[in-house]
Amino acid sequence: MVDTLGLMLGIVVHPANVQDRDGAAALLRRTRRAFPFIEVIFADAGYQGPIMAARVAKTGRWRLEIVKRHDVPRFEVVPKRWIVERTLAWISHFRRLTRDFERYARSVVAFIRLAMIRIMLRRLTRSA
Repeated sequence: MVDTLGLMLGIVVHPANVQDRDGAAALLRRTRRAFPFIEVIFADAGYQGPIMAARVAKTGRWRLEIVKRHDVPRFEVVPKRWIVERTLAWISHFRRLTRDFERYARSVVAFIRLAMIRIMLRRLTRSA
């Protein structure tokens, strides 16, 4: 889960046999405790449906907004959908995260957090 600037708010890594929509419950619980002021969650169509809506409703005042892509034959950037993809592209610049080499999920989480810390520090220390 990232904010509108693309900075990480929370992360959960689960096995490939768990669909993202099913694994989102743990992420929502953890993120809700850390960021109670969030009001809207933007998600793609993979998170659509009554099960996900019920999970979001359980977390409190959050509102789930599904961002649909445009059906055009050419590539077109949809602003809210691009936020997460951009963050994944930033993370993939780190050599250790370009492939899935890690044996344990907690190692992947640690390396993603380190990558995001480095990205945020680089932004903070950038000269004006």
